[in-house]
Amino acid sequence: MPEGKQPRVAIVCPNSLSVVGLRQLITGVNSMVSIDAFATADEFRAAGVDNYFHFFVDVGVLMAERNFFLQYSHKTIVLTTQADHQKTLSDFHCLCIAGSESQMVRSLLALMSTGHAQHPAHATTSIPQKKVLLSPREIEVLSLVVQGFINKEIADKLNISLTTVITHRKNITEKLGMRSVSALTIYAVMNGYVDIGKI
Repeated sequence: MPEGKQPRVAIVCPNSLSVVGLRQLITGVNSMVSIDAFATADEFRAAGVDNYFHFFVDVGVLMAERNFFLQYSHKTIVLTTQADHQKTLSDFHCLCIAGSESQMVRSLLALMSTGHAQHPAHATTSIPQKKVLLSPREIEVLSLVVQGFINKEIADKLNISLTTVITHRKNITEKLGMRSVSALTIYAVMNGYVDIGKI
């Protein structure tokens, strides 16, 4: 992919609802990426496979076109609905889409931090996020929020009042323009404020 060009990701899945949800998650992890969706492998092939640095492929599509996707196993991420699919798909990275939103966020972040490292296109996934200056205390609060602590627990851990925690959370969401814990989790991990193993 030429330098300076917006990275492109393909979703190959006949289920429109799955495509919409995955598109939202991916753009939450990296808002700089361009995402194209295809209902079939034939549509995807016609668009030009080499235009994409990752493909998220429905397990049914992959099983029907396994030999084709094996050529691109380093770029292919299989969308599964059961964890045991991962055993039968050992040639590919897998993302289970049947869990909760927070589980999917963790899986997607883990995949981005470890998957495809052997492929030169991996470097394009590390696009810097928009820098927003959070205070050191806001970073501490953000880190504890994404680790699952409630406001009272955060107040106790940081030895500050509950009102101060609420104020910090309000400031964080206003500065980042993010309201959901999933979006805050993605931001915190991508910017190194919390280790993925702690969420």
